Amino acid sequence: MNGEKFPPVNVLNVIRGFHNPSLPHHITPFRFETQEGVSHQIDKIRQTHRERVGKGFHYHYVIQTREKRFFHLVFDTQTLIWRMIQEVDEELFFSD
Repeated sequence: MNGEKFPPVNVLNVIRGFHNPSLPHHITPFRFETQEGVSHQIDKIRQTHRERVGKGFHYHYVIQTREKRFFHLVFDTQTLIWRMIQEVDEELFFSD
């Protein structure tokens, strides 16, 4: 994944080791920080999916922050790096 086009971000997350109803996703992000030092608290995970890439997986998340902003984040299991793909508008993805 292109590091210049998709900048790495720091993400506070939990990796579930066993089934727990309070952790519905195998990898659950809670907060992320951009390279500029801006921190965003994740309020809700709106969409998620996993895709195989080479020998690893990419975990995709569209998240909603407490400020009602939406971001597409990806976790790469081969490099163990989170990347921000883009900030998205709610109207483009959701109909509820």
